[in-house]
Amino acid sequence: MAKAFASAGDLSEKTISFTQIGEGLYAFTAQGDPNSGIIIGDDSVMVIEAQATPRLAQKVIDCIRSVTDKPISHLVLTHYHAVRVLGASAYGAGQVIMSDAARAMVVERGQEDWDSEFARFPRLFQGHEDIPGLTWPTTTFSESMTVYLGNRRVDIFTPGRAHTAGDAAIWVPDAEVMFTGDIVEYHSACYCGDGHFADWGDTLDVIAGFRPRAIAPGRGDALIGDMVGKAIESTRDFVHSTYDPVARVAARGGSLKEAMAAARAVCDPKFGDFAIYEHCLPFNIARAYDEARGLDHPRIWTAERDAEMWAALQG
Repeated sequence: MAKAFASAGDLSEKTISFTQIGEGLYAFTAQGDPNSGIIIGDDSVMVIEAQATPRLAQKVIDCIRSVTDKPISHLVLTHYHAVRVLGASAYGAGQVIMSDAARAMVVERGQEDWDSEFARFPRLFQGHEDIPGLTWPTTTFSESMTVYLGNRRVDIFTPGRAHTAGDAAIWVPDAEVMFTGDIVEYHSACYCGDGHFADWGDTLDVIAGFRPRAIAPGRGDALIGDMVGKAIESTRDFVHSTYDPVARVAARGGSLKEAMAAARAVCDPKFGDFAIYEHCLPFNIARAYDEARGLDHPRIWTAERDAEMWAALQG
């Protein structure tokens, strides 16, 4: 690795918040670290996003136990990234749910993603020795599925490509609350290294079309009321502000280093204080540059590719 990632020096503990966003619905957040969601049904609990390790997952479980003693029956993983899925074993859920596309990404690049995330984000892998292996779903779906937690209906669906090709969102119709994973962020940079810039805006339109009263985003504070629309539009702005200047550089045959400078000129003033902004930026520019040059399927991140990226960015 030619250069240390910004996240490698991010070693301070984050303050956890456990916010009620609807009846029996909670968002577990931690100052820009990956969020988890909780849906309490009649007889059991569904958790959304597992955290990176069983040790970190236990913090989510402790929060759940502060409000209910119902068993955890379902774990939904909105996509395949290691920081979201490798803590799954802690929950003991009978069903672990992913989209078909997300499972395919585990097959294709799950181990590589684990390896790269472990190197990039050491603080999020506290207790990594307890991870039993890659997380595999017990249940998958193509476009949508419904789970009933007693009488409580939970709809799980793929609104479109955005943060990854297999993103899922979770809708709780009785409360009009949505859990979006990293499709929507709040005051946190979008990680676009495995993303689809051209599709992301349409996917946000699908989310907005539900008119949710509250959203638990992938990172950042729980969103209630007016903050829902503001966060969706901020995410849209982030994606466009990253991609558009890079695409202009790529169109004229410019270099990755030039693309980084162009994106910084637009993004730094607007998003420079967002959580994990500096960490995400090189990956976002590299992926935007690839997509602008016609590479639809994101390349797999490896240590070798990281080194290649840093070399190109340094010119």
